[in-house]
Amino acid sequence: MAVDVLEGHVLSRRGTTVVLGSLALVVSSMVWAPAGQAGTVGDGTVTCAGNAHSRYDPPLTLVPRATHNHADVRYTCTNGLGRTVAATGSFDAFAPSASCVSLSGARGTETVRYADGSRSLIVIDGATTARVAGVLVVLQSGRVVEGRGEDHFVRRTVTSLPHQLPTDCLTSGLQGTQSAVQLEILP
Repeated sequence: MAVDVLEGHVLSRRGTTVVLGSLALVVSSMVWAPAGQAGTVGDGTVTCAGNAHSRYDPPLTLVPRATHNHADVRYTCTNGLGRTVAATGSFDAFAPSASCVSLSGARGTETVRYADGSRSLIVIDGATTARVAGVLVVLQSGRVVEGRGEDHFVRRTVTSLPHQLPTDCLTSGLQGTQSAVQLEILP
């Protein structure tokens, strides 16, 4: 049986699948507000779950190098009152050192545009990466600098599978990923 070790914990592939599946079920069961009530935040929490398509320039290889990442994200967001609204995100980041196996010093911004016409401008200033059963998990942190949730802290979790073969790291490089994204604007 194949296992991965993450921070001292041993996970089987089946256990990892159960954990990731449970996370997806919890996130997908959340809801947000009709357009007229979406500005009501309740306890201040906003949680968005969605999918992203990322592109790397230059493509990721095994050799770390400066890399730009752009992602287009489609979200469903839920506020503290349990009301939902659709949203889109445009994410741009720069990492001075990125490869197929590591990421360091990445900083970026995301503009989230909600279907009710409001937006949140988010600055990401910290990131941690881990691989679990071949899945890349990036935990990012930052804050909202303008718009809905201004001055609130942000936690962003990106779970990625490359849409190219891992052997592309040895040749042309990984050009992009499909990712599940959870964005939390904290109270």
